[in-house]
Amino acid sequence: MNLILNTDATSLSPIALFLQADWIVKIVMAGLLLASVWTWAIIIGFLLRLGKIRKGIKRFERDFWKAEDIDAFYRTESESKLPTARVFAAGVKEWRRSTVGGTIDRGGTRERLATAMGAAAAAEVDELSDGLNVLATVGSVAPFVGLFGTVWGIMHSFTEIAAKQNSSLAAVGPGIAEALFATAIGLFAAIPAVIAYNRFSHGINKIEARLNRFADGFHATLSRQLEADGKR
Repeated sequence: MNLILNTDATSLSPIALFLQADWIVKIVMAGLLLASVWTWAIIIGFLLRLGKIRKGIKRFERDFWKAEDIDAFYRTESESKLPTARVFAAGVKEWRRSTVGGTIDRGGTRERLATAMGAAAAAEVDELSDGLNVLATVGSVAPFVGLFGTVWGIMHSFTEIAAKQNSSLAAVGPGIAEALFATAIGLFAAIPAVIAYNRFSHGINKIEARLNRFADGFHATLSRQLEADGKR
């Protein structure tokens, strides 16, 4: 704690390194710290959201395959915000629109069902992916922003060397340390963002695959129903 609160630049205290830095480097550091806070807010939000969605999808699929009356199940789950519920609702709505009337185009109905549920699944994946672009941007840009702060800080240290005509390590060391601290903050912001982006992308891909499997299974159920209705 004393190291953190120490304002002596030679102690490598983060606060001291920030306070003693050039104003441009301070702006870079502050921006990177804000990006890090934003990144962690997104990470925590995604963790909670994906965990809730995975549990909800598992529960929904279990109840769906146990249901004996699809219409009754639809009335119960039609207002659900779960991705699988929305894919299911898209299939039911298209089924009702396509089977109204005396003559049913079975081939066209199958194609429209697949299209409707596929579009609903894609829309859900797009909604789930919202925010990942921020993680990708921070992960790719933050190190270079930190490097810019470092380069600027080192240039500032060299100008001070020329002005003071003193090139001893004791004179220039603190300035260089302050400059390098900007790169450290950039990496501090970028590393969690990259790791989280990869993990969340993998999680969303698994949810997308699960949505597509559910849509295929529901499509097969409705196709069997079309065949059964055609034989009556």
